[in-house]
Amino acid sequence: MPYNTFSVGSDCQLVVMGPFGRVDLAHVTGFEASQVTQAVRVDRLDGVQLGAELPKGWSGMFTLDRGSSAADDFIAAIESAYFAGQAIGAGTLYQYVSEPNGSTSTYQFGGAVFKLVSAGSYKGDAPVSQKLQFYASSRVRV
Repeated sequence: MPYNTFSVGSDCQLVVMGPFGRVDLAHVTGFEASQVTQAVRVDRLDGVQLGAELPKGWSGMFTLDRGSSAADDFIAAIESAYFAGQAIGAGTLYQYVSEPNGSTSTYQFGGAVFKLVSAGSYKGDAPVSQKLQFYASSRVRV
């Protein structure tokens, strides 16, 4: 439940449904998503400039402190299926945002594919930080 008149990071919860089922990431410490667009510009003969941004999907990244092998196993299963010649479907990502007014906004990122950008750096008594990147073909409010 939000405790401000604005959103903070703890107002967000994420659920990852990979091509082989749900992925329970233990300690997600950050999430960001950005719309991908293709710019279209028209330079009319009368000097008026027109523009459009055509939706081309969404990209983003999770940062997490490794609390289990979930992210590693998730990517290993996809890689293993690829090398075994199996078809690998896309996944779905759900973002739940607790709004300042008490409501919840739910966004579905469809057609999601994932990449483990960093499996982590193991050092002494420091947490192992991992980065999981995604691209989704769409984001809709549900």
